[in-house]
Amino acid sequence: MPILQVNDLKKIYTTRFGGQSVQALNSVSFAVEPGEYVAIMGESGSGKTTLLNLLAALDKPTSGQVYLDGKNIVTIKEKDIAAFRRDHLGFVFQDFNLLDTFSVKDNILLPLVLAGKSVKEMEQRLTPLCKKLGVSELLRKFPYELSGGQKQRVAVARALITNPRILLADEPTGALDSKSTDSLLRLFAQVNADGQTIVMVTHSAKAASHAKRVIFIRDGELFHQIYRGLHSNEAFYQKIADTLTVLAAGGEAEE
Repeated sequence: MPILQVNDLKKIYTTRFGGQSVQALNSVSFAVEPGEYVAIMGESGSGKTTLLNLLAALDKPTSGQVYLDGKNIVTIKEKDIAAFRRDHLGFVFQDFNLLDTFSVKDNILLPLVLAGKSVKEMEQRLTPLCKKLGVSELLRKFPYELSGGQKQRVAVARALITNPRILLADEPTGALDSKSTDSLLRLFAQVNADGQTIVMVTHSAKAASHAKRVIFIRDGELFHQIYRGLHSNEAFYQKIADTLTVLAAGGEAEE
């Protein structure tokens, strides 16, 4: 059974006075299996960020369904949606979204504090996770004392501390240099190998080449998808680059 099932998703934005409508997504359907690592790509304005916002329950579709573990998150009441996101989804953003007035440790533990977990449970989760992600030595520091790569590792730790069903990443390498990008992509691969389901929106063919599947969005519709299979990162990168070329040229993807 898919962990995530998207059915006929549509999103139409209407201007304030109802004079003009823009269709951001049209009839998008796909599924994500447990343990998959999926990248979503498309040109600016293609609808990929809108899609991620709908998967994250940060926005509601005009029509269609988004099922997480068989539950239609579109129907969750507004008063319950924040708790649902906190308990079931992990988020990694391009700009880290860390609180500078909180220590690294407090930033990581914040979702568990909000969930009312005990200090004992928080410490039991924190220690092995921080060791695994290589941030144990940073716990007493503050975000403004960290490099971009270190900040993103802390953000990943915060996202994973709740044991989310899906890790959603929005351009996670966008603010990183090449060395930090490589480090983060290795980390994502490791986390995924341990069974974590990942859905990542990215402009970067390099980042996408580390995923197991890439979904391409064009003009709000599912344009094409490719699977890694037995390809190396380099070979998969080339397949992604070739598809992006066709996408930009307005052509049709090869099956």
